[in-house]
Parts: sequence; C-alpha cells; structure tokens
Amino acid sequence: MEEERGRILVVDDEPSIRDLVAFKLSDDGYECEKAGSAEEALTMVAQGHYDGILSDINMPGIDGVEMLRRIRMSDADVAVVMMTGAPDLSVALEAMRLGAYDFLSKPLNLDVLSLTVDRAVEKKVLVKQNREYQRNLESMVQERTQQLNQANDDLRNLFIGSIKALAQALEAKDRYTQGHSARVAEESVRIARYLSLSEDEIQNIWIAGFLHDIGKIGIQESVLNKPGRLDPDEWELVKQHPVFAARILEPIEELGDVIEMVRYHHEHFDGKGYPEGLAGADIPLGARILAVADCYDALTSERPYRGAVPEEEALKVFEDCSGTQFDPVIASAFLSCRRECSNGHPEPAPSFGTTPLHDARPAAAPATDA
Repeated sequence: MEEERGRILVVDDEPSIRDLVAFKLSDDGYECEKAGSAEEALTMVAQGHYDGILSDINMPGIDGVEMLRRIRMSDADVAVVMMTGAPDLSVALEAMRLGAYDFLSKPLNLDVLSLTVDRAVEKKVLVKQNREYQRNLESMVQERTQQLNQANDDLRNLFIGSIKALAQALEAKDRYTQGHSARVAEESVRIARYLSLSEDEIQNIWIAGFLHDIGKIGIQESVLNKPGRLDPDEWELVKQHPVFAARILEPIEELGDVIEMVRYHHEHFDGKGYPEGLAGADIPLGARILAVADCYDALTSERPYRGAVPEEEALKVFEDCSGTQFDPVIASAFLSCRRECSNGHPEPAPSFGTTPLHDARPAAAPATDA
C-alpha cells in the first residue's frame, strides 16, 4: 500500500458500493471512511476534516446535491466527486455549479475512479496552498509581487501576440474559417463560467479555444479548402491535426493543460472520437467543453461545401448527441447558455481579449464533427 495521501469520505446507501470504492481508494493510498447516508456524512464532516468526498447523488432522505450544498457552507475547499446510477442532467449540472469536481456514472470504472479522485484532491491541495500563500504574504513582498505581475502581463501580451501570428498563418491557408477560433474561445468561456470553473481554468480554456486548430498549419491548402467530401486518406490526415497542434505547442512548458485540451478536443464522450479514442472522464474537462463549442461554430458557419445550419437545427444536434459525442453535462450547460442568450441574458464575454482567428473545417466524417 502506498503512503497515505489524504482522507476520503465515501457516501453511498449501498454497502457493496461503499465497500468497493473504499477498498479501491485505500489500495491507492487514501485513508477512507464510510457513511451510509447524507445525514451521517454531514455529522462526520462537522466532526473531522476530509480532503475529498465521493458521494452518490440519489439517496433516501437528503440527496447528494443537498448534502454538497450544506458542506459548501462550511468547507469551500473539500474536493467532491458525485456518483449516479441514473443520470439526471439537471441534477448533475447543479452539482457541478455547486463546486463538484466531476461526476461518475455507475457501474463505476475503478481506473477512472482513481484518476478522477487523484485529480480532484490534487486540485484541492493546490487551491489550499495558493490561498495560504496569499494569506501569509508580508507587506514587504507586495511591491515585488506587483513587479512580477507586470512582468507576467508583458509576457502574456507577448504570448497573445504569438497566438495572433500563429492564427494569421492558419488564416492564410484556410480562408473559409475566419473568426472560428475566436468564437470557439468565447463560447467555451461562456460554458466554463456557467459551470463555475476558476478564472485560471477559464483562461486556459480561452487560450485552448484560440489554438485548438493550429495543427492545420501542417495540412495542405488543397485539403483544407476542398469544396467536396474528403477521400479516406485526406480525412485521416485531417484527423491528425490535434496531434500536430500538440507537437507545435509542446516546447511551451507553461501550456501543459492547454496542450491536453487541444490534443483531445475531438474525442467523443462514448470513446468513438480521435486521435486516441478516449471516453468519459478520461477526456480532460476543458477538451469536453471545446468539443461542444467547436462543433456548434462549425455547424452554424458557412463552409465551401455547405451553408450554415440554422440555430434550432444546430442545437438539436447537441440534444441528440448528448451522452454519445458530447459530455451530457457540458451539452446541457451549453444549451442553457444559448437559451439565456436568446432570451436577452447572455453570459459575459471573455475578458482576456478578442482576436479574429481561424477554424477547423469538417471533413468526410459525421455531420456533427467539427
């Protein structure tokens, strides 16, 4: 058994699931405690500290979402992952908005369970460390911090300039997708804000939105601008553009999370996407968000081989493909955002800046593939 990595509370009214999850996480090095109901879990949380909570959503009495709401009143940092055997998109979405790190579907994939809990606890530790660091800063360090912030701003401006240059290079190759990357970045930010992600996560998603198609620089103009269906060889080449993009960005170590989003933004929730066939929570959350925003803009934009799809028809794609091509929680959040926009209450636009960049053109793949 590994060295102890933190305390986890497993909450489920089914003893067999409680025991299985606790056994798996204990084997991963966590100290696990179990509760058979939300009421019992709330008592245990009030009496002790936990690094993470893994809870069923549907339980007799207080359900998992209400339990999460009460826990957040006293502990804003504990990492919470929800489980459900009968997914209800509105309930899962509410859990995400209350600060749940992610949700897992039953029957559980134990490898995905371990990976998700690891990521949730790591994020919680980083958030706590950052808060403690800021709380303990002495006044004499503030001036230096301001200087560093200015230097970071200068680097950021230089970086954004580099993004523009890369985008212009792609624009010169693919004239039909002008503005696509900027729109994908903005739509992705709206979804991320709807899900209450942190500003750091939102900025990474914004950057990934601008850069998601940069790998198409490595694809011939004759393929990118072909007015008809691509042949199988051409389609296989286009499917490599997320890999090309990751290779282009790989030397920039600070973009590690962004590169993962870009590499996997064409993966499907059911595992039938590309380039690696990842599924569910194995796909980075930011990539799942990009996939929705990318497809929406591709559908509603003019292409050399078709006209733009009407808004209502495009939105129906996300209803039909929720849970297969798209993460159902992300698709639901996106549809909610679009309804708010149509009702005159749009989500605020991104505050990181805007630049007309370029898009990916779909190939001879499914009509819903951006």
